[in-house]
Amino acid sequence: MKILVAEDDKNTFLFLQKGLTENGFVVDQAADGETAIHLLSSTEFDIVILDVMLPEKDGWEVLEDLRKRGKSTPVIFLTARDKVEDRLKGFDLGADDYLVKPFAFSELLARLRALLRRSASHRSDTLRIADLEIDLLRHKATRGGKQIDLRPKEFALLSLLARRAGETLSRTYIAEQVWEMNFQGETNVVDVHIRRLRISVDEPLLSGLRP
Repeated sequence: MKILVAEDDKNTFLFLQKGLTENGFVVDQAADGETAIHLLSSTEFDIVILDVMLPEKDGWEVLEDLRKRGKSTPVIFLTARDKVEDRLKGFDLGADDYLVKPFAFSELLARLRALLRRSASHRSDTLRIADLEIDLLRHKATRGGKQIDLRPKEFALLSLLARRAGETLSRTYIAEQVWEMNFQGETNVVDVHIRRLRISVDEPLLSGLRP
């Protein structure tokens, strides 16, 4: 799952990035409203965490632009603006949820998963390729009914490859989607992770063939 965090406070973003990455999300940052609008117009995200008080353009304007372009990407406001009128404005503009700072990460994560379940009505939350099943909401994968132990980046890589099955994906594209937008391709990180992923995915099958 790819998530955009529109947050200008560095410490808050790093806290969110760490927690979300550990839970299998691929995280991009927008430190101001202009950047958020640009990313949302050029990249597909599964969900957006949006602060109201952003430089350049505020969160209200970002959400308004998103909805005017007809995009239904789930959006949760995460902001210190705690007045009832602020919450109402957020929902009126098309927000799906509203959480006030300071917040518990466990609650934010639960709300994100609830939004993803809700938006799953127009897409399957499970990918299936032969005997391989990938549960996108619970971040679990099984093959032949046996669970595959995957690290967050390995799960993100497997999900990407399953979604784009049959397509030829460049290393640069994979790196941008699974790691970060400005990835420099001098290393063999993609090849290493794909080799590890193949071993992890094939292990349940191979173990079933052993006497």
